[in-house]
Amino acid sequence: MELFEHLSLGFSVAFTGQNLLYAFVGCLLGTLIGVLPGLGPVATIAMLLPVTYGLEPVSALIMLAGIYYGAQYGGSTTAILVNLPGESSSVVTVLDGYQMARKGRAGPALAAAGIGSFFAGCVGTLVLAGFAPPLTEIALSFGPAEYFSLMVLGLIGAVVLASGSLVKALAMIVLGLLIGLIGTDINSGVARFSFDVPELTDGVSFVVIAMGIFGYGEIISNLSQDESEREVFVGKVKGIMPTAEDFKRMFPAMVRGTALGSALGILPGGGALLSSFAAYTIEKKTKLKPGEVPFGQGNIRGVAAPESANNAGSQTSFIPLLTLGIPPNAVMALMVGAMTIHNIQPGPQVMTSNPDLFWGLIASMWIGNAMLIILNLPLIGMWIKLLTVPYRWLYPAIVLFCAVGVYSTNNNSFDIWMVALFGLIGYIFIKLGCEAAPLLLGLILGPMMEEYLRRALLISRGDWGVFVTRPISASLLVAALLLLVIVLLPAVKKKREEAFVEE
Repeated sequence: MELFEHLSLGFSVAFTGQNLLYAFVGCLLGTLIGVLPGLGPVATIAMLLPVTYGLEPVSALIMLAGIYYGAQYGGSTTAILVNLPGESSSVVTVLDGYQMARKGRAGPALAAAGIGSFFAGCVGTLVLAGFAPPLTEIALSFGPAEYFSLMVLGLIGAVVLASGSLVKALAMIVLGLLIGLIGTDINSGVARFSFDVPELTDGVSFVVIAMGIFGYGEIISNLSQDESEREVFVGKVKGIMPTAEDFKRMFPAMVRGTALGSALGILPGGGALLSSFAAYTIEKKTKLKPGEVPFGQGNIRGVAAPESANNAGSQTSFIPLLTLGIPPNAVMALMVGAMTIHNIQPGPQVMTSNPDLFWGLIASMWIGNAMLIILNLPLIGMWIKLLTVPYRWLYPAIVLFCAVGVYSTNNNSFDIWMVALFGLIGYIFIKLGCEAAPLLLGLILGPMMEEYLRRALLISRGDWGVFVTRPISASLLVAALLLLVIVLLPAVKKKREEAFVEE
């Protein structure tokens, strides 16, 4: 009954005119970002953070959340129609979705993606509403030692679950932690690693790094590719609704994808990307029924499962953010930034000190998922038109928007030069095949880890044994160690590499 009372409070907050408007704006922007290849939710949320200064905290987070899960929807549109994933989590949707479009079944493919995403989004939000309160109760018993150990586990998890090389992911985490050390020492008040540059005494802003690496870095990368590589789908989308046989095949796949996405979304570094890859792998392992199209040739299950998984994963990734204050991925790291901007400390106290924000955000996700179904299916024609906009017209607007946004944060032109510098660094990361998300997690968690480490050592009077003598802290450190050992086993390492390879 208590859950229903909380949800009724949430819906009363989410159903105000202002919050409905921002939920709609977030969903619309998210879909637009998902449809346009090269623009991701990380870059967009980073660009829009300065805009949220003037908004109410609830409205700001509702809009940013809408951008995140809206982008998961929009990414499938380009994957199916253009053979180009708008989002990294839509990479596997390309394999069967585009083949369905080539066979004249673009409508059912888009509908399967939309229905699967809606179903998974609703279930994922239900999981979030159900599991968040008990996890918050557990989190309230955490002390500085437990929080430090939890963050170590989070960073190790981000390394393990990052796509690509483990060594590169670990290097990115360490680089993020080192950048997080730039600024003023929290105890002594002395500037460190600022190289006598006054602007660096406050540290490097995560908005600057996010805009540079994910915004400018992606733009430079896209400009380095030939425009002729983009293949535009010119056929008309006919017959949106899937057949009864399609529903019969896709529903079990949707359920499996939703269950998998809901579980993997909670893990650090997991979220939407890993969920979609894992869901597609499981569907391929499931035996084909008589008359069913093979995978890679237009199987509707190959669209429904990963799309359900990535949306469920994006919803449940809010659980560690709202209950423990730990961002499980780059987008959630930016959410921490948005909450900090509005003087809200992410963690278990959010539910008790800001129940309107906590439950209002959860309730807005149901409303947002309904809005996305309405936005995506009838407006497919409009999204196709957007794909024909030349990139040479698009990127100057993005560059300008980034520059204005980062300048308005501190009214400092130094930040614009820093964004340009990190843009070049971001492009180098792309060329080297380094995933930048772990860097952002390291940057966000670094200062928090240092604070909890020092607090724990102050309380224990310099005794490092506090991390292994407290049961919860010791369990978390053992879990982190086991995670590293397991992933380094040759058999597991091979399977992990296979999971991130497109067939």
